[in-house]
Amino acid sequence: MSRTVIKRTQTGVRIESSLLKVLKGLAEYTDLTLGDLLEGIVLHAFEGKAPFSAETQTVITKLKSVYGCELSASDSHQLVESET
Repeated sequence: MSRTVIKRTQTGVRIESSLLKVLKGLAEYTDLTLGDLLEGIVLHAFEGKAPFSAETQTVITKLKSVYGCELSASDSHQLVESET
């Protein structure tokens, strides 16, 4: 398979703390950088495809428990940042 050459841009993205911990843990588990993991998730989502296997979903559930992430898809676009 040929590799696609791209240009990446550094960005400062704000994200909920426990969700970031889960993503970092998952990146470590899958031996990807956080950026590569996020790119893969987004590219799958853009095509309406699930980005993770059942095995990886199990790992995500465990990571969410470890890092206290109680967020779900129903929380999307409903989060309010604390003032502290």
